[in-house]
Amino acid sequence: MSSNDGPITTNDHPAAAREWFARLSAACAAADYEAGQRIFADDVASFGTKADIVVGLGPLQANQWEGIWPNIADFRVDLDSVRGGGDGDSAWGIAVWNSTGFDENGEPFVRPGRATVALERRRTDAAPDGEWLAVHTHFSLNPGTPPRTFGNRAET
Repeated sequence: MSSNDGPITTNDHPAAAREWFARLSAACAAADYEAGQRIFADDVASFGTKADIVVGLGPLQANQWEGIWPNIADFRVDLDSVRGGGDGDSAWGIAVWNSTGFDENGEPFVRPGRATVALERRRTDAAPDGEWLAVHTHFSLNPGTPPRTFGNRAET
């Protein structure tokens, strides 16, 4: 179970991936950018359902998170689907996720996808022995899923 407090420091590579996805799931669902930032390296390189390749945490938030997180609902990673592994200071994980998107009229649609994360154990002030941070992520929608979500017009 995820506490969302403190750095991810386990020596178990699959457990690190599972905990990372649990924290990402909670951050995205709440559109909590600060919580999301805590599990990413500043020099992360990513691409996603909206962003082309971006390098750096600021560009990832501006070009992916801010265009998606407030415009979806019910985001959750299926933690039972997480598979991971690694060696030394490198770990990886894959998972499926689901959310609710909204068409131009505010009508909801099912918005499923899958994700990959590459984690690196980095020494930080919060974790002198190292904490797991994402250095690469790839989020994609399942084939056939509408590529855009416009937000829930009923809530505005």
